[in-house]
Amino acid sequence: MYYRDTFLRLDFFCMNYLISIKKYLLAHKIVSAVILVAIAGGGYWGYGKLTSTSGETRYVVAMAQKGTLVVSVTGSGQVSTSNQLDVKPKVSGEILSVPVKNGQAVKAGALIAVIDPTQAQKTARDAEANLQSAQLSLEKLQKPADRLSITQAQNSLAQAQESKQNATDDLSKAYVDGYNEVSGAFIDFPTAIVGLHDLLFTTSSQLGGSNQENIDYYASVIDRLTGTSKGTQFRTDTQIKYTAAKAAYDKKFADYKVTSRTADGATIAALIQETDDAVRLNSDALKSANNLVQLYKDTFADYDLTPSAYATTQLSTLNAHAGTLNSHANSLLAALTIIRTSTQAISSAKRSITANQQSLDKLNNGADDLDVQSSQLTVTQRKNALQDAKDNLADYYVRAPFDGTIAALNAKVHDFAGSTAIATIITQSKIAELSLNEVDAASTAVGNKTTLTFDAVPDLTIAGTVSEIDTVGTVAQGVVTYNVKISFDTQDNRVKPGMSVSAAIQTAVKQDVLLVPNSAVKIQGNSSYVQVFNPPLSGDTASLRGLTSTQIPGQVTVQRGLSNDTSTEIISGLNEGAQVIARTIVASAQTPTTQAPSLFGGGGAFRSTGGSAGAGTRVQTR
Repeated sequence: MYYRDTFLRLDFFCMNYLISIKKYLLAHKIVSAVILVAIAGGGYWGYGKLTSTSGETRYVVAMAQKGTLVVSVTGSGQVSTSNQLDVKPKVSGEILSVPVKNGQAVKAGALIAVIDPTQAQKTARDAEANLQSAQLSLEKLQKPADRLSITQAQNSLAQAQESKQNATDDLSKAYVDGYNEVSGAFIDFPTAIVGLHDLLFTTSSQLGGSNQENIDYYASVIDRLTGTSKGTQFRTDTQIKYTAAKAAYDKKFADYKVTSRTADGATIAALIQETDDAVRLNSDALKSANNLVQLYKDTFADYDLTPSAYATTQLSTLNAHAGTLNSHANSLLAALTIIRTSTQAISSAKRSITANQQSLDKLNNGADDLDVQSSQLTVTQRKNALQDAKDNLADYYVRAPFDGTIAALNAKVHDFAGSTAIATIITQSKIAELSLNEVDAASTAVGNKTTLTFDAVPDLTIAGTVSEIDTVGTVAQGVVTYNVKISFDTQDNRVKPGMSVSAAIQTAVKQDVLLVPNSAVKIQGNSSYVQVFNPPLSGDTASLRGLTSTQIPGQVTVQRGLSNDTSTEIISGLNEGAQVIARTIVASAQTPTTQAPSLFGGGGAFRSTGGSAGAGTRVQTR
C-alpha cells in the first residue's frame, strides 16, 4: 500500500511537472525553439565526434581513357526576327538570266540567276579533253608495241643516221672547197696588194709631172682647188686602211703557207675565217682609194677642169681588183656558212639518233614502270582539274540554298555580279544571331557544327551550323566583336523570333585520344604533370572515389594537347587505363564533412586552398 501511494504521488508530481513545462513552452515559444536547436546541434556534434575520420587525406582517382574531345566556344544572342539570308555569288561577271521574281516561292536548288559562264565552260571542255588525252596516252603506254610502230621507229633512227652522214659529207666538202677558195684568194691577193701600192705610193708623170706620190698628189690638188682639207682626210683614211690590209695580208699569208690541205677541220675553218677577214680589209682599202681618186675627178668636174686620164685608168684598175676580192669574199663566206650549218646538222642528227634509239629500245622493251606511274598520276591530275572546272562552272548558276521566298531581288539581266547579294530569301527556318569576341571568332569557321539552347524552352536542344561570320569586327569601348549567324538543322515551333539563345560552337573534334579530367593536370613552369599511385591501387573507378591511402602519389610529366571545359588531351607520358588523381582532399579535425571540388579546383561545393567550405572545414586541392 505504501509503495502504491508513493508511486501515485510520484506520477501525480511528474504529470504536474510536465504540464507546467508545456505551459511554459507555449508561453515562451522563441526560447523553446532555441533550446530545441541547441539540443539537436549537440546531438549532431556528438554523433560527428563518434563517426569522424578527421586528419585523413582522401583522393578522388580517375582513369585515363580514350575518347572523343570536343572543343567549343560559347556565345549568346537572339533568334533572328528577319529569317532571311542574302544569296551572294561566288564568281563575278555579267548576269545573263534572272528567272525569279520578288515574292516568288522557291525550292532548294532553284535557279536564281545565271552569270555568263562562257570562260568557265571553255575551261571545263579543255579539262575534259586533257583528261581524255591523258587516258589515251596511258592506254597506249600500257599496250605492247605493234610492228608498225617498231618499223617507224627503226626508219626514224635510220633517217637520223643518214642525216648525220650527209651532214658529215657536206662538212668535209666544205673544208675542201674552203681551202681551195683560200688558195685562189692568195693567188689574186698579191696582184691586188701590189697594184694598190703602186697606185698610191709611186710617182706618175701622167699626173701633171709632179714628183709627189700619187696619193699625195690627189690630196694636195683637191685641197688646193676646194680650199679645204677634204683631200687630206680622204688620203689619211686610205693610207690607214691600206696599212691594216697589208698587215692582215702578210699575217694570213704566213698562216696559209704553214697550213696543209689535210689539216683538221677546226684549223681549216680558222684559216678560212682569217682569209675572209683579210679579203674584207683589202676590199675596204681598195674602196677607200677609189673614193680618193673619184673625189679628184669630181672636184675637177666641179671647176670645169679636165682631170688626168690616168686617174680614170686607175679607177678601172681599182674596180677590177675590188671585184676579184669581193668574189673571193662571197665564196669564203659561203664556205663558212656550209661549215657552220653542217656542224649544226651533225649535232642535231646525233641528238635525233640518241632519241630514236631510246624510243626504239622502249618499244622493244615495253613501258617502264615509272612511265606508267607518271602517266597514271597525270590522269589523276587531269581528273582533279576537270572536277575543279565543273565545280567552278556550277558557281556561275546561282541557286537557292533552301526552300523560301524571294524577299528582295537585287539583280537584273546585264547587271554585273560581284560581291553584293543577288537576292534575299526569307525562310521558315530560324537563324540564331550572336556575337563572339575576337579570340573565339578567330577559331570559328563557316560550317562549324553548333548546339543551341533556349532560356524560354529549357528542355530543347537544337543542332545548327555556322552559316556566316562578319569579315570586319565591331569595336565598342575598345572591345572587338564579330557577328555570327547560325542556321538551324531542325525547326521547333516553340522557338520564336526574338528569344534568347545560347550556342556552343564546335571548333575542333579529336577522336580516339587519351583524356583525363582537367583537375588532374598540374602545371609547373613550362611543363605539365599528373599524379599517380605506383603501384596502382586496386578496384574500379567507382570504388576509387574518395578513398584514403597511406601511399604517397608520384608525379608523371606529360605533354598536353587540346582541352575543353572538362577534359584534357594527353599526347605523351601516360598510358590508357592509368589511374590519375583528380582531387586530393585534406580535412581538418573539426568536421567530418567532405565534398568534391569542381574541375581546376574552383567552383562547386568547395573552394580551392585558402577558401572556406563551411564552419571549421579546410579543403586543399593538389
